[in-house]
Amino acid sequence: MTLFFAIFGALGLFLYGMKVMSEGLQKVSGEGLRALIRNMTRNRLSGIVSGTLMTTLVQSSSATTVMIVSFVNARLLTLTESIGMIMGANLGTTTTFWIVAFLGFKFSLAKIALPCVGIGVAMIFFKRPKVRDSGEALIGFGLLFLGLSLLKKAVPDVKSSPELFSFLQDWSGMGMGSVAIFFLFGIILTVVVQSSSVAGAITLTLAAKGWIGYEDAAAIVLGENVGTTITANLAAMTAGTEAKRAARAHFMFNIIGVLWMIPLFYIFADMIDRLVPGDSNDKEYTLYHLALFHSMFNLTNICMQLPFVKQLAIIATKMVSDKGEDEASLEGEHINYQAPNLPQTGEINLAEAEREIKGMAELTREMFRGFNEVYENPDKDLSARVKELKAMEERSDRLAFDITQYLIYCTSSELSRKRLNEVTVMLRVISELEEICDCAYNLVRLAEQKYNKQRVLPEGTQEAIRNFCGPVDQFMGFYIESLTKKVTAADIEVAQQLEDTIDASRKKLRREAVRRMSDQANIKSEMLYIDILNNIEGIGDHSLNILKLLSQID
Repeated sequence: MTLFFAIFGALGLFLYGMKVMSEGLQKVSGEGLRALIRNMTRNRLSGIVSGTLMTTLVQSSSATTVMIVSFVNARLLTLTESIGMIMGANLGTTTTFWIVAFLGFKFSLAKIALPCVGIGVAMIFFKRPKVRDSGEALIGFGLLFLGLSLLKKAVPDVKSSPELFSFLQDWSGMGMGSVAIFFLFGIILTVVVQSSSVAGAITLTLAAKGWIGYEDAAAIVLGENVGTTITANLAAMTAGTEAKRAARAHFMFNIIGVLWMIPLFYIFADMIDRLVPGDSNDKEYTLYHLALFHSMFNLTNICMQLPFVKQLAIIATKMVSDKGEDEASLEGEHINYQAPNLPQTGEINLAEAEREIKGMAELTREMFRGFNEVYENPDKDLSARVKELKAMEERSDRLAFDITQYLIYCTSSELSRKRLNEVTVMLRVISELEEICDCAYNLVRLAEQKYNKQRVLPEGTQEAIRNFCGPVDQFMGFYIESLTKKVTAADIEVAQQLEDTIDASRKKLRREAVRRMSDQANIKSEMLYIDILNNIEGIGDHSLNILKLLSQID
């Protein structure tokens, strides 16, 4: 029982240290990390790089894949784009193996850990945020190695229990049967501890202590690659169809890797043995063999499957069928901020919220263009389009609520003062976007009312509305683009010029409408026309507010 609690406590300290280090690294690399997430869909290679770097920072491929599932669930990533990131996540988890191999058992870990914690604690009292965040990462690094040191001491040497060692040796001498047994053990171990990094640390510790040999440990590593997919599939259980498909794609990618590896297992293991100096079963060199085995397996698997990303997406799509209804498909397209499996990693969560806000902003523009479509096509039956635009308005309300709650959730993790200011700005931007959605839907209703009640407007007003909408649509494109870049004083000047143009046009068109009303024109039609002008101009006002808010972000 004492041994159990010693190992359990050491693993807990290791996991907590990893969490603290991850949060500190994210804060230090905040802007770079968020830029990485913004650009992760540029191509397959950038997706792999993004997945690798995210996992290196978070130090858990399970956490990264849960985040990827969340991105897909929010429709911020397509299924095909997510597969590249999943491949990168598998490669990123190998960094833990290399850290442990080079530092974990070569030196006295207490000599590394305690100075790191001491220096880190001193650094968190500095005023500069970057220094404080670096101190937090250093504390986490120290705690991680302190946990590893305790784990190393807690696991007994093989000489202390020859009967158990003999039992394990019996299981390890059965060729492919042994590979299958230790492979299953790796799956179970990863599912139980819910972290491939912790499972890897346990495997490396057992190998370093001599309990398992190189080939047995390599089989466990393969099992851990499959076990880590269970976490993503559990996270996707309550998510949308596309998120379930992303989780299945992760499972398929890892399973296919294992299927080609199993027949070649001993050949591949022997190749690694030839590449790494020293005897693979010598405890001093086993860890390096395992680290390279893990890295080469994942790298080879990526190279083999990268050309077939689309085929993987097709298989995953067939594994999870569509719900069949458009309304149902909208269920999972926004962040479930209360998801119990959602990792609490502040910087990455903020980047996800930022991408979600951009999606909402693009929705506002789509609704505005929908108004133009309805207004300019009186002879078409656009009832289905109006219904679709109504669904968009309801969707925008859900998005506004969910993103707001999600941003509040983000503040529950450790964020710098600068990031908290960004959260405040984001909340106000959401409010402005919601107002724009309301204006856009009001315009759709007014256009529908014009044709249903046969409100006749003088010749030329339709072209006037079209010309009036041009700068507004341009303004909307401007704030959408500005959501992912630094807003400068020059940008505000351009925005103000657009707003002045919109205001001047609205005043001119309104004066013309008032003059027609004084000439006994159709008053109800002209009032409807003025309402349309006011709502279009309102979109311009809110667009300017968004640009001014974004300029407050450093």
